[in-house]
Amino acid sequence: MSAMNVVLFDDQQRANLLPLAYTRPVADIRVGIITIREKWEALLGKSTSSSTESYLSAKFPLEVASENLFINGSVFPTANLVQSIQNLEPGKALVHGDVLVAGVLDADSANSFDPAKDDWSDTETYSGNLSKLSALWDIFSMNGEQIQADFDMITAGKTSQKASSTNNIIGNNLFIENGAIVEYATINTERGAVYIGKDAEIMEGSLIRGPFALCEGAQVKMGTKVYGPTTVGPGSRIGGEVTNCVIQAYSNKGHDGFLGNSVIGEWCNLGADTNNSNLKNNYGEVKMWNYAQRDYQPTGLQFCGLVMGDHSKAGINTMFNTGTVVGVNANVFGSGFPNKFIPSFSWGGAQGFSTFDVEKAKEVAVKMYERRGLEFDKNDQDILNNIFEMTKEFRT
Repeated sequence: MSAMNVVLFDDQQRANLLPLAYTRPVADIRVGIITIREKWEALLGKSTSSSTESYLSAKFPLEVASENLFINGSVFPTANLVQSIQNLEPGKALVHGDVLVAGVLDADSANSFDPAKDDWSDTETYSGNLSKLSALWDIFSMNGEQIQADFDMITAGKTSQKASSTNNIIGNNLFIENGAIVEYATINTERGAVYIGKDAEIMEGSLIRGPFALCEGAQVKMGTKVYGPTTVGPGSRIGGEVTNCVIQAYSNKGHDGFLGNSVIGEWCNLGADTNNSNLKNNYGEVKMWNYAQRDYQPTGLQFCGLVMGDHSKAGINTMFNTGTVVGVNANVFGSGFPNKFIPSFSWGGAQGFSTFDVEKAKEVAVKMYERRGLEFDKNDQDILNNIFEMTKEFRT
């Protein structure tokens, strides 16, 4: 195993994780403190590459060696699962029910790998518990257990920066990385761990209840109320009231307004007083748009809010209904509740939508990246071009 090349692959359920999977391999979705890829790399002690859609492969290239360990990128690693995978022999696969968990392939088989078609000469059944990302709402539903697992792994053998005496700390399950600033905040860790990343900041008057993860360079604005399990990804900002949400990275919800039981992609912005509903008036089960079925799918949840793909924006006072799905690079604004499914590159609101020109969308992305000292490069532009073409059918 020590010399084996590791590849994380997208399986047939990838379509259930759109629109987030439009812009990244499934393994690069953040659940807990870190992404699924970062979890595997930490436990295996190895870097990984991706087997994903062809239009994503320039940014996330497949690296192949003479012997390759393919691991399902939607599966959350555990110590027991890693041990079972490390014991696999060449040509052998590990399965759990109808889920292909992992397998060892030579170079030729690796280059032509298809998780839906490959016949393995030998399979072994994994009998332990398997946690897998199968639906959009799994991201916030599984976030609490993943925060704790990541917290235990990341903080093992490390010493937390001492919390300032200005803070009111309840419980002893708090870890603060070097460079973080936390002043005059109330942090309750009795219901779950609270992790404050490097150079992150919690401003005065904030009320935090774990499980909670504030990743590197992220910020909690003054007077924010956070109910866990919630994750604020690297470089993101939150304000107002947030409960059981996962914000991927570089996104802003910096003002008052409620966000609950929701997932926000990267490079998104929610205008002041944007609110989402996370509970139907009749307390019934929430349905959410599913790209694979091209229809609304029961979630089995009573509390389910908003899922927003990368680069999408909401104007001030925007209202989102229970179980709304917003695609990639949509701009939503105006009064009233817009549709519960808003296609990618849509521009408008409850009064109707037009198409957001892809060239103008890329101009906005360039400016957002520049503000963070990053480059929106050709690979990123090509990905948006492909998504624009692939999602035309939903804008008719």
